[in-house]
Amino acid sequence: MPELSTEALQEAIRNLEGCESSFVASVPVKETFNGETVWDGDVQVFQLIGHAETDCAYVWSYEVNETGRRRFIVVLHKPPVDSPETAVRASIAAEYGSSGA
Repeated sequence: MPELSTEALQEAIRNLEGCESSFVASVPVKETFNGETVWDGDVQVFQLIGHAETDCAYVWSYEVNETGRRRFIVVLHKPPVDSPETAVRASIAAEYGSSGA
């Protein structure tokens, strides 16, 4: 899967959070659940500019299906989320919780 540009992720931040951002770092994260890998990829860390609640966000995307559509995930740095790893865990918990699984 090709990596998205920093600009595409910043556009997602603008659309989802309504603020500008600057790239800070890329952090590899591998998350497993019940012995299976549920996420293995890079999480991009961005400094948020002018956000009312926090100054940091963790951002990534993945291909939804073979059509090439992508889902963008933006998780704010707010307790209990304090790292790229906890951002991935929170996103997974929210997704599984909302699907009733």
